Amino acid sequence: MNPSPHAQSAEAAHRTWPAVSVVMPVLNEERHLADAVRAILNQDYPGEMELVLAVGPSRDRTEEIAQKLAAEDPRIIVVPNPSGRTPQGLNIAIKASQYSIVVRVDGHSLLPPDYVRAAVETMEETGADNVGGLMAAEGVTPFEKAVARAMTSKIGVGSARFHTGGEAGEVETVYLGTFRRSALERVGGYDETFVRAQDWEMNHRIRKTGGIVWFTPRMRVTYRPRPDLKSLAKQYFHTGRWRRVVGREHQGTLNMRYLAPPLAVLGMAAGTVLGLLGFWPGWLLPGGYVAVIMVGGSLVTGRGLPLKSWLWLPLVYATMHISWGVGFLTSPRGLGQNRPAKD
Repeated sequence: MNPSPHAQSAEAAHRTWPAVSVVMPVLNEERHLADAVRAILNQDYPGEMELVLAVGPSRDRTEEIAQKLAAEDPRIIVVPNPSGRTPQGLNIAIKASQYSIVVRVDGHSLLPPDYVRAAVETMEETGADNVGGLMAAEGVTPFEKAVARAMTSKIGVGSARFHTGGEAGEVETVYLGTFRRSALERVGGYDETFVRAQDWEMNHRIRKTGGIVWFTPRMRVTYRPRPDLKSLAKQYFHTGRWRRVVGREHQGTLNMRYLAPPLAVLGMAAGTVLGLLGFWPGWLLPGGYVAVIMVGGSLVTGRGLPLKSWLWLPLVYATMHISWGVGFLTSPRGLGQNRPAKD
């Protein structure tokens, strides 16, 4: 039985809550930054908290907004991230922060009021080095709503609990993450050669050095999807490319969840070529994808969506799968780093 709100308040008043550093790399986040920062500053967390914004060379008003927010609240620190890249920004922000628990947030993520409290309580209960929760994609436009539905379905992204939900427990990786600073120092921070997939790579090293990565559905973060097909395709293309880099760097970490999109792309390409050469059974491969995934999958997962969003859903699935698969297949061997692969 869960304690009453009054009992929880009494407990919070009589315990010592650890101070927390929230770190956020931001680049071209004019649209979402103020809301993201407001959600952090309004956390229902009894302990001390600071927010470090690592601001990249943005093409919009991100820098201006960040400085204005910092001038209004002494808990906000703004530091430059000259490269604008996420892992560099994270390491810069972590170095500029001071507390023993580090909460990673993105500029387009909206934290619920109990997020930091849930993270700290879960960390203390489990002894984990990193805890995280649901990447709750929520769209505004019809297209974004279709992407959000695809990003929270097993047909779209596989069975990762931080996408689709599930019971609390140990996992390979989580969305964003709340870390013990000691764990970040133990593994040397984020590997700055990983422009994408740096979360998965970091969590692999934490687990490899004896740490626990823990998922809890208590931590739910609102995520805003990409606003159009072009940006969605670009996102998944580069994610596929960099996930293969992780596979090269840490051999034995690729499973069918990651191999399904490239295998589907190869199968559809081969089937199309065979079909064009006159071998009609070849058309069963691309035709099967269209029928089962694009049409059937959309019918099953699109329930409750507005009509315009449902009409987008088949194309969204195809864009996510094919872009990820092509990115994986075309990932240059020299991408990322030029050092021997690790076991």
